[in-house]
Amino acid sequence: MRFDAPVLLYGAGREARSTRAFLKAQSPQTKVFVTVDSGDIDIDDAQTIAPADLPQAIAEHRFGTIVKSPGVSRYRPVFAMAREAGIAVTSNLNLWGHTFRQGRKVIAISGTKGKSTTATLLHLMLTHSGLDAGLAGNVGLAPLDIADKHPIVVFELSSYQTADMAFSPDIAGITNLYPEHVDWHRTVEHYYADKLNLIDRDVDFPVALGESARENPLVLEAVRNKARILPHPAPFIADRITSVVGKSRLKGEHNLDNARLAARMALAAGASIDGIIKGIAAFQPLPHRLEEHQIGDVLFIDDSISTTPEATKAALAAYPGRRIALIAGGHERNQDYTELASLLAERGVVTLVCLPVTGDRLATATFAAAPQVEVLEAGTLELAMRALATRKSRFDTILLSPGAPSYNQFKNFEERGKAFIALAEQLFE
Repeated sequence: MRFDAPVLLYGAGREARSTRAFLKAQSPQTKVFVTVDSGDIDIDDAQTIAPADLPQAIAEHRFGTIVKSPGVSRYRPVFAMAREAGIAVTSNLNLWGHTFRQGRKVIAISGTKGKSTTATLLHLMLTHSGLDAGLAGNVGLAPLDIADKHPIVVFELSSYQTADMAFSPDIAGITNLYPEHVDWHRTVEHYYADKLNLIDRDVDFPVALGESARENPLVLEAVRNKARILPHPAPFIADRITSVVGKSRLKGEHNLDNARLAARMALAAGASIDGIIKGIAAFQPLPHRLEEHQIGDVLFIDDSISTTPEATKAALAAYPGRRIALIAGGHERNQDYTELASLLAERGVVTLVCLPVTGDRLATATFAAAPQVEVLEAGTLELAMRALATRKSRFDTILLSPGAPSYNQFKNFEERGKAFIALAEQLFE
């Protein structure tokens, strides 16, 4: 694949570095520019251009293609400006589709929560069935880094990636659908449409749906033809899945649903029943997703990857019978915390510590819905942990499941999770 005109990388993260390596290998003569809205740029052999200079650069046709990183919203006016000027706007995923899609079986998974666990389980089920499968997207490798290494590729895709996905999978899965990322998509309606672009297509490839997705009218409308929906496995297979999940490191009813969803796709892709069972047994929790640390007499659960109220509700449901101190709140995405607040007491929460910015709304909702829950507000995660360290007798579990992104105080959810455990070791050992 050759690029006759210069290429602009919008973003300088993992996918941008992957795209730069691809361009260097495929079209070494191509000049590459890079721009970012904030942060450092670590892209080899690329000329930096400021975002403010892009309109003039586009008017002058200084590049022929823009490769947009997932975190950069497709709704920015600069991309409409580029398309009007005849400049192609694409992505790492779509470059993979153009270059490597042919001859490979593609299984793509999306949804508001559970997609990383489902994709990881599916990949394990396939490989334990003796199938040569790779894992890419938000887990595993960047799409262009997996290239043509495997005849089967499992993609875990965010709404940022499905929004303009230009090729169809052979099998797709949707875990569930709730409002999220409204700041990127601009409206909830855009979010739903962009997420469901994965399956809302004229091609009748099979689609597996999580239990809540099966009841969602928007998902069913996107499926178009209900004959596309993969059926539940036979009862004897379902019983074996339930049994092995109960003995595995998968916590909660939501993860049983994820395992069942992965199994339906695995069977459609040619996996064996034994491979499915072995894949579930081999599963290791993803970092910062219900990651358990016993420190002293307290169980610390790092669920920093939780960025929606629905994810927090699922985390709480995974620990029945515990006395929980919940730390929640983060970057504002205009999500509704009313239902979460109403569930806290019945899910074992005795103390709630709210972090800026969304914590303020969660605190208000909890005062109204669950006055028996002790509500504290803290300006930082460290202050939250110090407050809990003075209340050790109230709880046996501290759960960091923020139900919101981390960007207002941390670079990403990984940094937030690591800080949580470091503070736990410092204050509770």
